[in-house]
Amino acid sequence: MRSSKSRSRAKNNRNRPSGGNVVNRVFDSSGPEGKVRGTPQQIIDKYNQLARDAQLANDRVAAENFQQHAEHYLRMLSEAQREMDARREEQERQNRERQAERDRERAERQEREAARQADPAEAPQPDVMDLSHPSSSPDSGLVETPESKDAPATETQEEAPRKEKPARKPRARKPKPAPAPADEAPSDKGDAPEAAE
Repeated sequence: MRSSKSRSRAKNNRNRPSGGNVVNRVFDSSGPEGKVRGTPQQIIDKYNQLARDAQLANDRVAAENFQQHAEHYLRMLSEAQREMDARREEQERQNRERQAERDRERAERQEREAARQADPAEAPQPDVMDLSHPSSSPDSGLVETPESKDAPATETQEEAPRKEKPARKPRARKPKPAPAPADEAPSDKGDAPEAAE
């Protein structure tokens, strides 16, 4: 069972900011008029309104008390705002440093690429295999096929005649529709010679 001391300590720590987001956090403020609940800005507005009301009622002591409560939350809010601004500036500085580092790496990469393209000796060269003498390199990893046994050993791929592909057959086209018969075609009587009567 908990002692009353630990409970009261926990209760006292409840209203203290714990490094979280104080701006949007809801507080319970025990003021002279009772509890005021809300975010720090809402509590400040409420205590300022209570201070104006006390001034209108000519109660200078209550007005000063409300103003002190409002000032407490105003200080808390401004401190939280300063911390947030400092955190934001630190993040922006880190982002700028990271971006500068990325830009530097990109520039170095582009310079290396440009240098490699300018000097072909530094460009990666493909492996060249001598295919003219298969017996000179037994561990080349190539498998001997029956075709390679039949072909002369001195003939290389470049020298070997290329097999031509058979010519493609033209596609069969659809037949065009036959012209209309002459008796169905309209006739021009003016062009035909007239029979003598």
